[in-house]
Amino acid sequence: MTILFSTLLIWFYMTAWYFVSILKKRNDIADVAWGLGFILVTFFNLIFNSSSKLFVSFVLIFIWGARLALHINQRNKNKKEDYRYQAFKSNPYFKVFITQGFFMFLIALPVISSLGSFNWFNYFGILIWLIGFYFESTADRQLKEFLKNPKNKGKIMQSGLWAYSRHPNYFGEVTMWWGIWLLNLASNWWTIIGPLTITYLILKVSGVPLLEKKYEGNKEFEDYKKRVPVFIPCFRKK
Repeated sequence: MTILFSTLLIWFYMTAWYFVSILKKRNDIADVAWGLGFILVTFFNLIFNSSSKLFVSFVLIFIWGARLALHINQRNKNKKEDYRYQAFKSNPYFKVFITQGFFMFLIALPVISSLGSFNWFNYFGILIWLIGFYFESTADRQLKEFLKNPKNKGKIMQSGLWAYSRHPNYFGEVTMWWGIWLLNLASNWWTIIGPLTITYLILKVSGVPLLEKKYEGNKEFEDYKKRVPVFIPCFRKK
């Protein structure tokens, strides 16, 4: 029953944000809605299933979602609409908001279908989430500081965590959702659909491929590609 209610909740939630996008006249507001939506869905399921697993999941997802929404809102403030949304000017309700809602449902399946009390392997989920959160939050902060410096205009970020992965923030995002899956794992092994979905989206659809294409042909970036792995960090000495 919670699957049905969660589906309806996500539909109403993303529809509401669609109307916000009309008022704001920009579809990239969906990126702000993304993290907050997971907080809402997890809280909703916690009401019907007050397990310790879901409570811990809510705390972790709240920390992640609130930080991400605030970060994206500050990043987009007083700037043009994100270039990735330029192709969705026609029918953005289905192409942007309902599509994101569908993927939100799939990724949230581990918390929507959370089962049982803590088992020993569930605790590893928390550790994996913490590693992922460190990578995403630290990489975002490092990039923000890099871009604030006028001397770095037009340059490629290659220091900090970005010296070990071309997309350390995306690596962190994927890692966190594998942690959430493991944290809520019991006999509901099929909820692996969640972390598999976010991994596929970031590696093959809307994350890494779009940014790699954006800088294709950039001499500095091409040299960076030869030295640094695309996703999984490599800390070996160069």
